[in-house]
Amino acid sequence: MNSTPVGPERERLEELRELEGLLPAGPAEQVLPPGRRSHHKDVLMQLIDSDSAGADGTAADATAADATGRGTAGGGGGPVPLRGRRFSRPALVAGAVAAALAIGLTVGLGPHRDGGGTAAPGASSTADGARGSHGAVATLGRIAAVAMRTDVTPVGDDQFVYVRSTGAENDGVFDGPVKLGKMHERQVWFSQRQGPVTDVGLIREYGQDWPIEIGVPDGTDPADSAVPAGFDRPTYAWLASLPTDPDALLELLYADTPAEKGEDRDQAVFGRIGDLVAEQIMPSATAAAFYRATARIPGVTEVADAVDAAGRHGIAIAREDTRHGTRTEWIFDPGTLGYLGVRTVFSRDTERARAGTVLNTSAVLERAVVDRRGQEPGERRRAGRS
Repeated sequence: MNSTPVGPERERLEELRELEGLLPAGPAEQVLPPGRRSHHKDVLMQLIDSDSAGADGTAADATAADATGRGTAGGGGGPVPLRGRRFSRPALVAGAVAAALAIGLTVGLGPHRDGGGTAAPGASSTADGARGSHGAVATLGRIAAVAMRTDVTPVGDDQFVYVRSTGAENDGVFDGPVKLGKMHERQVWFSQRQGPVTDVGLIREYGQDWPIEIGVPDGTDPADSAVPAGFDRPTYAWLASLPTDPDALLELLYADTPAEKGEDRDQAVFGRIGDLVAEQIMPSATAAAFYRATARIPGVTEVADAVDAAGRHGIAIAREDTRHGTRTEWIFDPGTLGYLGVRTVFSRDTERARAGTVLNTSAVLERAVVDRRGQEPGERRRAGRS
């Protein structure tokens, strides 16, 4: 005979029953597998501007400046123009700011943090049991339940995750008035290879293909700069290896997520989860665990109506960055609870913009698995029929 759960297990069971009561009676529609959020171009532009102005000349700055010119457009061998590109927050590879900036073309890698150190294991602000708002907790529970029911076909190590999106970002001068750029479409392909790699994938944007590569300093072995699968380069197989218990997953996130100078740890972890659920494909249980873990982050709220870059209205899970006066919103379809996109808006009047001004916005239009870099889903279907 089964015993009655006690303690945390009983609380979890009661919470599950409460959340199940919030779900619609009919069958839930499937959700697109989760992925990554839009980048923080301002952070990288600050580093570039600082370097151009003759920053302090430290070895790290010199290496970073060299790395920014390492990516090549279409294999042409010249430096990639940085302005106007959508950057995600690049990966923090141990001891290599150069690699971090060189992966500025990648949107699939982990966040770049300016001057922050890595948190000590278990350094979580949720230790006191604090959570997001009641509305956010309930909505995240519903989103997690739908994600858990979603059938996701595993992605092979020799395949690529493909995401097509539309969006716009701040095109104004760094730290000056915000000017939202022109809306445009973007495609990305992420390699699923498990071993350390320097060739991560491809971005097709502004009418050109941009390789996603790890910068390799002159005179060094490329193998020393290669990045394995992990938070900084998530793959389906690696995501499948993460704990699906939300508390254990959250502890891992707090231990592994660095923060920018002056950024609170909760905001950094919220940002990292947002990065992971915008442009990746992951197992159902992993996606559900990320959403349940988000519900345990203090300061997470719900926004009743938010609009993505494609003009679709939805409910949003949000958190305010009080340091910059901005609020990042993950937007979900109000009916299916499928992920739509992400936007960052100013939550208060600042010298840069008035409250409500959009800093960046993105909407996922298509998500698929393809067999080679640069291949679009339609090409794969035509090849299969032939």
